[in-house]
Amino acid sequence: MFLAVSIFLITLIFVIWQPKGLQIGTTAILGAIVALILGVVSFDDVLIVTDIVWDATLAFIGIIILSMVLDEIGFFEYSAIKMANFSKGSGNLMFVYMMLLGAIVAAFFANDGAALILTPILLAQMKHLNLKPLAVFAFVMAGGFIGDSASNPLVISNLTNIVTAGYFDIGFFEYAKNMFLPNLLSIAASIVVLWIYFRKDIPKSIDIQNLSTASSVIKHQFMFKLSWWFLALLLIGYFIGDYFDLPISLFALGGALIFLAIANYYKAVKPTKIIKSAPWQVVWFSIGLYVVVYGLKNANLTSYLATLIVELSSYGNTIAVIGTGFLSAILSSIANNMPTIMIMDIAIEEAGNSALAYANILGSNLGPKMTPIGSLATLLWLHVLAQKGVKISWGEYMKVGVVITPPVLLVALLGLV
Repeated sequence: MFLAVSIFLITLIFVIWQPKGLQIGTTAILGAIVALILGVVSFDDVLIVTDIVWDATLAFIGIIILSMVLDEIGFFEYSAIKMANFSKGSGNLMFVYMMLLGAIVAAFFANDGAALILTPILLAQMKHLNLKPLAVFAFVMAGGFIGDSASNPLVISNLTNIVTAGYFDIGFFEYAKNMFLPNLLSIAASIVVLWIYFRKDIPKSIDIQNLSTASSVIKHQFMFKLSWWFLALLLIGYFIGDYFDLPISLFALGGALIFLAIANYYKAVKPTKIIKSAPWQVVWFSIGLYVVVYGLKNANLTSYLATLIVELSSYGNTIAVIGTGFLSAILSSIANNMPTIMIMDIAIEEAGNSALAYANILGSNLGPKMTPIGSLATLLWLHVLAQKGVKISWGEYMKVGVVITPPVLLVALLGLV
């Protein structure tokens, strides 16, 4: 147990620290190699983990590639400007509409897509609108929060969703049906709680005259028009794949590569730039970190968690759902949601209550918002902001996250009861 926990903690420290020259995927693979050499995991365990995460990881890569192509043709900037114009200069309405845009982007392009692509666009808009620093902070924090809190409705909305759906063999339609209400409640609660928290910092009126016209940011008219049809067909494809029990990556990655090929044919993007910029390190990160986490299973940590979940279940479904959700949330905020989702998935399976997988997803998606290290999306989000000259300290972040996250998570979990 001590050896498995030590390898996990050291690997996690380096993943979060990210020293120069050592990327997250490389760190995770090194941790996995150490675990393999020291006998914490076996080669068979590596094969088991690879079988669990390959579909999820490739699907995630596909979603990001598709997002990057859409970003190149002005899809997201157009959407952001449209949302700003809908507000008609009302600061409160703009706050709500921007969060709704973040929720839509997170649903279809994953929380990491929202962090990587939507954040710089929204930040640029805030500067064009000449908002005061406190107002910019409010909009940026709200955008970062909704990216995770609204990443629940579809299997493709978060890497944690894809992993769990694959682990418990949950179909695309079944997942969407069960998570519709919890996600709706999560979005509504996020908007209300964030507005209450930041209401004094949100300007009553905003001069939107400085914004570009929505049509002017479209870089390729044909691809822009095609994108709406393509996204609709891709969504239909996910349901077809569900019916025939096909891997979700077949449509997520396959669809992304087809769209990239079309964009290249019409000279809308440079494919080499897109492929090189795709987060390939996530592939090694997923496999490596999950191998390290599997060592915790071999050390019986998941059995302890399974015992706790069985105990929670003895008090009825409501306590089991809320207890499991908050257990996942606390673990995610401390140890990152990627290892947490797998540890808890294994524990839930051992406890024999697979219905709690949904509570685990909500806890692992929302719980990380309590700390800056809770999720990969938050780390990416903070990195994007730092590149744009906006630095948010851990204290500033946690002052908001610890207050806002618990009530939103509780409301979302009640949607499962």
